[in-house]
Amino acid sequence: MSGNVTSLFRGTAAHSPSMAALTRESGEAGAGPVDFCIPCNPYFPTPAMFEEMAGRLRDIITYYPSGADTITAELCGLLELPPQCVAMGNGSTELITWIDHLLVRDSLAVPVPTFGRWTDQPMETGKRVDMFPLQESAGFALDLARYAEFVRARGTRTVVICNPNNPDGGYLHKQALVQFMDAMADRDLVVIDESFLEFADAEAEPSVVREAMLRPNVVVLRSLGKNFGLHGIRFGYLVANPALAGRVRAMLPKWNLNSFAEHVVFMLRDHGPEYAQSLHQVRRDRLEMAGRLSALPGLTVYPSQGNFLFVRLPVGAEGTVVRDRMLTEHRILVRECGNKIGSSSRFLRLVVRPQVDVHRLVSGLEQVLYGSRRGAAVPGPATGTGYSSGTAAVDRLVSETNGAGMRALAAQPAGPPGLAAAPAAGTGMPLPAAVPVAPAAATVGPMPMPMPVPAPQQVPQPAPVPQPTPYPGPVPVPHPAPAPRPTPDPVPPPAPAPYPAPAPAPTAAAPHPVPAGPTPPGVPARGGLTAAQVRGTDGLESVPAGGRPASRGWPDPAGMGRTG
Repeated sequence: MSGNVTSLFRGTAAHSPSMAALTRESGEAGAGPVDFCIPCNPYFPTPAMFEEMAGRLRDIITYYPSGADTITAELCGLLELPPQCVAMGNGSTELITWIDHLLVRDSLAVPVPTFGRWTDQPMETGKRVDMFPLQESAGFALDLARYAEFVRARGTRTVVICNPNNPDGGYLHKQALVQFMDAMADRDLVVIDESFLEFADAEAEPSVVREAMLRPNVVVLRSLGKNFGLHGIRFGYLVANPALAGRVRAMLPKWNLNSFAEHVVFMLRDHGPEYAQSLHQVRRDRLEMAGRLSALPGLTVYPSQGNFLFVRLPVGAEGTVVRDRMLTEHRILVRECGNKIGSSSRFLRLVVRPQVDVHRLVSGLEQVLYGSRRGAAVPGPATGTGYSSGTAAVDRLVSETNGAGMRALAAQPAGPPGLAAAPAAGTGMPLPAAVPVAPAAATVGPMPMPMPVPAPQQVPQPAPVPQPTPYPGPVPVPHPAPAPRPTPDPVPPPAPAPYPAPAPAPTAAAPHPVPAGPTPPGVPARGGLTAAQVRGTDGLESVPAGGRPASRGWPDPAGMGRTG
């Protein structure tokens, strides 16, 4: 089976083969392998909910679902979101596709490694993708100030951040993200992908969905399949001001959501406490699992706020070998990350699962990594490149186009793979002043004034770094001290020969000037929604008829599921 398994992984580009494909390939009847690869909630739905769905299976799959507007209105009632600000899709991947087609003009910046569709999708449509490498020496933490400087030096128009990031689980505090969004007010679009945020516990209300509705250029993406443990039901949603959300919603088919998605959304009203409890259990399991894995000699475990852990294998171990042996010898499926741009085959992403499954995982890793000689990593030499399986297609595209997409194959000079080349000196591209942004783990305050920065330079490749110290155990993420909301500073007198400060791009449809800072309570955002309307129901019906049963365990989306 080993050769067939490897071929399955080679054919999946930047992702993993489906569980159905692996089960068919194994030729064994019954359930598939223990899944430490697909990141979904193992505690939800409850067994009783599965029994209810099974009892109604015939009706669910026989008839058409309601239109997307009906299902969206029900979800918005649970989350207390204005339906005008929400678009539901057939999985977050469908929404990423529409964001790319409708809202990404010519270039997109994204930290790597991250979710593969944020790099692959815009390249497939000929966009330039500017990849900002996360440093292993810094634990793959995203430095927002350096990222902002990178975006401005490249002149990138769309900016993406995944919070928590996939595959490393890195987390950015809400206040730092809000400041970053304000600093990027002159970009075409800022996307905050919160697909795994429900599993975070670093702060009580980590989501920026309400702040996004007040801004003219921010979209927040959220997943339902991961949170509810139902990847097979393709559903997710985005939140933005009514103009942006409506633009995506207008392009979606009337029946883009299936009957299973409708049934689950309408079941949730009665199962809020069970959902909150499932998230609480995943967070507890994450701490337990990190401790168990960090006890393995030579294995490095990185702190995570997702429902997965990013681990580096001991020196000499190769991820594809570990992956294939874990599957064929122990019936355990793990996610080897060599086909993620910015990662390598030395890294695995392991989904948080119940303790009984973790015991089986640790036992299998001990046998595969150490055999009978526990304490010394057994080399598992792989043939060919250190990047595994499906890397070739994606890396070739990045290398040949220098990150510029399909339309620039012949025009772009060769450059380092995975990073778009910085503009040459004298090309005339203006360099806006970088707006310093406080790092996520530090205490943040009002946004400082723009400062001049040096002329753009070629972005260097990350240099080899020493191995990080193995993760000794769960590391709590510090909370930022409360800080006042940033307000636009007065314009200072002219300084000698400064770089021009960034200004929001003009939009013909904007009824009001777009402020540099947060939208004041009485001023509508570009889409026509005021802060008062978002926070209440002043002229806008934000909750469908029937309301939301607050007593049943569904808090607002900024802290969804945190009452259990």
